[in-house]
Amino acid sequence: MPVGDFLFELGVEEIPAGYIGAAVSKLRSGFETELKTANLSYERIKTYSTPRRFAIKISGLQLQQKDEILEKIGPAKAAAYDQNGNLTPAALGFLRGAGADARDIFVLDTPKGEKIAVRKEIKGKDAKAILLQIIPQIVAGLNFPKSMKWGDKNMNFARPIRWLIAFLESEILPVEINGLKAGNVSYGNRFQKPDNPVTIGSIDEYESRLATVFVIPDREERKQLIQQQLHALFVGSNLRIIEDANLLEIVTDLVEYPTAVLADFKTEYLDLPPKVITSTLSQNQKYFAVQDENGSINNKFVFISNGDPLFSDLIKKGNEKVITARLEDADFFFREDSAISLEKFVSKLSEVTFQEKLGTLLEKTNRIEKLTDNILKNIKSNEPEKEAAQRAALLCKADLVSLMLGEKEFTKLQGYMGKMYALVCGEPQLVADAIYEHYMPRGERDELPATLPGAVVAIADKMDTVCGIIGVDMIPSGSKDPFALRRAANGIVQIIDKFGFEFNLHELIAFALHILEDKLPQKENNLPFLLEYFKQRTEWLLKQNDIAYDVIESVMHIDHAVLPDLMRRAQALQNFKQRPDFLKLVLGFKRVSNIIADQKEAGEVDVKLLSDESEKLLFNEFGRLQAATKPLLAEKKYESVLEELVKFGTTIDKFFDEVLVNVDDADLRNNRYNLLARIRILFLQIADISRIVVENEK
Repeated sequence: MPVGDFLFELGVEEIPAGYIGAAVSKLRSGFETELKTANLSYERIKTYSTPRRFAIKISGLQLQQKDEILEKIGPAKAAAYDQNGNLTPAALGFLRGAGADARDIFVLDTPKGEKIAVRKEIKGKDAKAILLQIIPQIVAGLNFPKSMKWGDKNMNFARPIRWLIAFLESEILPVEINGLKAGNVSYGNRFQKPDNPVTIGSIDEYESRLATVFVIPDREERKQLIQQQLHALFVGSNLRIIEDANLLEIVTDLVEYPTAVLADFKTEYLDLPPKVITSTLSQNQKYFAVQDENGSINNKFVFISNGDPLFSDLIKKGNEKVITARLEDADFFFREDSAISLEKFVSKLSEVTFQEKLGTLLEKTNRIEKLTDNILKNIKSNEPEKEAAQRAALLCKADLVSLMLGEKEFTKLQGYMGKMYALVCGEPQLVADAIYEHYMPRGERDELPATLPGAVVAIADKMDTVCGIIGVDMIPSGSKDPFALRRAANGIVQIIDKFGFEFNLHELIAFALHILEDKLPQKENNLPFLLEYFKQRTEWLLKQNDIAYDVIESVMHIDHAVLPDLMRRAQALQNFKQRPDFLKLVLGFKRVSNIIADQKEAGEVDVKLLSDESEKLLFNEFGRLQAATKPLLAEKKYESVLEELVKFGTTIDKFFDEVLVNVDDADLRNNRYNLLARIRILFLQIADISRIVVENEK
């Protein structure tokens, strides 16, 4: 079967950097899916992208579908012909559906008797016809966060489409999309001239011809070139780039022909907090910040130019002018904010709405203070930690109404600016750190708070948000979670686990709803949902700690409100799970659970009714087990408790081997049920081990 190469380029006005990765991935998967459906094989797919183009090259593409023999079986022969030998309506209907006529019929002997059938040879389509059909469909399937229409066109796309290239081998395919016809002309970097056409003579010269007009279409090549240039700027210097993987990805999608240019700003701005400088450089301007060998911010920075390398000095002056204006604003905001005590910002929180039904940020602050006090009453902390947590609870949102954040220039610095302003106005370091840490974790891989005050206020803030938002029926879904409730709830259980806070999570949820009750019309209705929601987050935490799924089921089936205790029980059970003597105990406990599955309560055991020696032994050993495990359970020494349970397992086995539980005598049967029920209750203080999976269990 002949093969060849295919190239398609879609030229556009500048696409936002954040749109490109997903679009290229969708372009690739679109071709993969459609070619698979068409039964066209290929050797390799390579994609290209810049702000002004998406392209795909398919090497070794099968140029012709294989011919197929299609065989269809119809009705029984007896039902296909009438008594005169003419085709019946059933047979004629079959032929119409198969696209055949009477001459194509033959009789096929099947396990269900003789049936009529037809066999047709279907000629395979050539790749050209298939590509002409699927290319417009694939392009129409590219979705963006925001799309637009332009001119009198009806197509929605992120930016106007300006040109198309479509080659199959040396032939230009007559693809047409939204009135544009494909050719062999692409367009180069606009720093040469606004309209910069370049003719692509063949697929093989695609990259080299674009390079002549200052376009590097291979994204990975562009990224590596940026990295090399960033490194080369500081060879032999004590300075280095502050690594920023996310920024590297962004700038790679912002340029077509990168040139790393070293620039600087006035040293007087180095008095600003370091993150204000780096945020101004990287987040606002997409520049790389620079530090010295000691990790101190330097006044130099690097930007990635898409302009003519010969004019880098001129381009540098323009970028230095822009960053000077940005830092001047930041310096003004910082000086103005620092002249006011951070506590004086708190009252202004009444002017900012947290959520329409949940009130202002000042009201939220008041709730955070109450939740903080509640948590502090239920954990161990020293006096400085307690005072710092209470003070941080009051001040944690104050920076949101500062000039620095209020002007929307530096919104990602919330918490950090609160810390800086707290230190400026003389708050203790512990308070300042807690203000910064209470937003942690900000993302999936972010750090957790390092201080106890930071941890407590973080839990209080997140708990108020989760209970409040769910309380007003803004239930998160897989695709819709505008208040990041899942991340907040995950953060709560992670922080509790890290610090080993021994408070009851369910009671804290109930307290959060209590202080929200004037805002929530359905407090009682939302409590069950919240408990289930946090149960899911707790299960997630156990999975993150590599606890096996059956162990999770075992420990979650009983009380799971105190997370550190839950984690200790789960870890102890996990450690015992591979022991043969423990697995034998599991089988014994399953028998206990199965026999008394319908037993709701454990009545008193009548010693006088204990008639069998194995039964008496079980009762006596159970008494010993209770005495041995009581202090161990109080001290939460769960592995030691499990050791005692394993020892008890042989007694259970002996009982079941020698005693029939379900006897006809009702009193004797119920007495044995009561004994087994009491044993189950003791076991359940650790876990429901009947849920542990035992291989080859019978």
